[in-house]
Amino acid sequence: MIRVVLVDDQALFRAGVRMLVASQPDLDVVGEAGDGREAIDVVRSTRPDVVLMDIRMPVMDGLTATTQILAEPEPPRIVMLTTFDLDEAAARAIRQGASGFLLKDADPEFLLAAIRTVNSGSSVIAASATRELFQHFAEAPKPVPDRYSALTEREREIFALAARGLSNSEIAAREYLSEATVKTHISRILTKLALRDRVQLVVFAFEHGLA
Repeated sequence: MIRVVLVDDQALFRAGVRMLVASQPDLDVVGEAGDGREAIDVVRSTRPDVVLMDIRMPVMDGLTATTQILAEPEPPRIVMLTTFDLDEAAARAIRQGASGFLLKDADPEFLLAAIRTVNSGSSVIAASATRELFQHFAEAPKPVPDRYSALTEREREIFALAARGLSNSEIAAREYLSEATVKTHISRILTKLALRDRVQLVVFAFEHGLA
């Protein structure tokens, strides 16, 4: 069972998402919050797997709350909710470790798939904003950090393909490898680069001119 917490200052929106999520046999809403400060308390008390976090809220915004939650031991996966295709705060949240972002008017099936996807360790980004988001990160490339040199030649090849958005199965087919081998490579790459997931891998590539 995937444990979910909903964070949004609009009670009606939370109610709609709660009904949708609760209708799924593998999902369970274990808590709700109407602002960022309350979200931190709810996450600490319920220990969810996934948090759906609104960005703009009173008392404490979603970005500040996300930063604090991700600093906790064994934090949940966090998906930011926004009404804008490309939200500067959502981009910042991804830099800081959020597992992606969705538009609030996303199709219900896409929202449910997003919860399951981030819970499995992958990431999700509103499709209409993907290109603009990564162009945003690429506007002023930063120097490549020393830790990139720790990657083997093979790992750099896998890194480049993952940075282009290829899935494990697509990389496996292209490189004549098993998906398990690709998954192992990706895991080692993330560890060496001190990245949390594939979203951060893509951001890293674009930020440092490696994409």
